[in-house]
Amino acid sequence: MSLVMSANRAARTGPGNPFVQRWAATSQNDSPEAALVKDMAFQKAQKISKEIDENISESKKVLDKKKKSAQILLLGQSESGKSAILRNFQLTFAPSQFHAERPIWKAVIQLNVIRNIKRILEVLTEEWQTTTVVAPNTRDLQRIRLGLSPLLFIETNLTKMISPGEVASQHRDICVRPNGEWKSLIRSRRAGSPPSGVSPDRNYRLQNGTDPTSALAALKDDIITLWEDPGVQAVLKKRHVRLEETPGFFMNDIARVADINYEPTDCDMMRARVRTLGVEEHHFVIEKGLDVGTDVYVTDVGGARSHRARWVPYFEDVQTIMFLAPLAFNQQLEEDPKINRLEDSIMLWKDICSNKILANAIIILFFNKKDVLSATLAAGVRVNKYVPTYPDGNNVDAVTKYFKHRFRSYHRRLSPSERPFIFHQTTAIDTTEMAALLIGVRDTILRINLKSGEMI
Repeated sequence: MSLVMSANRAARTGPGNPFVQRWAATSQNDSPEAALVKDMAFQKAQKISKEIDENISESKKVLDKKKKSAQILLLGQSESGKSAILRNFQLTFAPSQFHAERPIWKAVIQLNVIRNIKRILEVLTEEWQTTTVVAPNTRDLQRIRLGLSPLLFIETNLTKMISPGEVASQHRDICVRPNGEWKSLIRSRRAGSPPSGVSPDRNYRLQNGTDPTSALAALKDDIITLWEDPGVQAVLKKRHVRLEETPGFFMNDIARVADINYEPTDCDMMRARVRTLGVEEHHFVIEKGLDVGTDVYVTDVGGARSHRARWVPYFEDVQTIMFLAPLAFNQQLEEDPKINRLEDSIMLWKDICSNKILANAIIILFFNKKDVLSATLAAGVRVNKYVPTYPDGNNVDAVTKYFKHRFRSYHRRLSPSERPFIFHQTTAIDTTEMAALLIGVRDTILRINLKSGEMI
């Protein structure tokens, strides 16, 4: 125990404490019962004081341990793929912890599917309400819509359970509380108990909104029919709704995901979409490689523009920053449709590079969602339509080379002190590629820190 803590305890419990002096002066004239009560109160105060000292000491140990551990900060705008990178990091270095969360991500994937179905039904309803032309299969689709209504009941129940009430209905994404509370809520979820004399069969769980697995399995054929219907696809295209380009898209996997015995693959868990509102810190203990047993703290501060003012307190003592910048040159921010997503990433990159608090931090740049960039260019979307300064060459290599040069020039010019420029092009949902990449990233960080005399 430190000298300061010992002095504090002495001040609270020693003879110089006014409370102790008053207790000693009055207890001589007290009755035996009153003296016993005062003695018990005094002992209780001593116990509380001891617990305070122990808590302070324990907190100091935790803080000291954290300062000696590897600390990584995940930065990037919302939907840049930070959560997928985090899960890949967990899978690569702490696989037992990653696999223990499979039931949690199963529930998230099922919610992703139901929300996609909900969006399709909303678009169809809007179309039917605004057009006078009745498609030949409209009656069948309306029957399917009615039959899928139990899924919407389940979605409402699960969303209310894990999402903050004031934001549950404001986002198309699943929004959750930070610090893993939502994971505990999913773990604790149990199928509802039926009334006396009623067996807890699939129909009961389906009707009471407690079992998404049974509900999806029971309605699988209708879901497949809905998604594969040419008329439905035509309406989605007409209204510019491209679900396949949104995070958490599993509609092409319904036959597998809606199976009664479905268990998520590692890739499924990477693709699952959930938005954390606030700062979330993740603690791993490395299980594989030369640095087994090393504690790693990864902090995701959230990417929405409204959250960025809260980032600064988390910059202190950070050794490594993983900065994600998808080359989404033809997309706008959800929170502000007037702002191009790629230009927002560049502005954020300039702010991070120039920040003096982060002068000694290693910044690793990830051009994430390489697969999305390839698909966008293959569809014929021209880069110079959205980025007038882009010269020419509508292929992945040319686009990547151009933006790599822009990011590197800002890194070199704005960094307060010289540091290496580390760049990777990634597809975060590709677990095999990411495992090899993250092992290389870890080795690079280790070499740089050893060279500078800092052990992680």
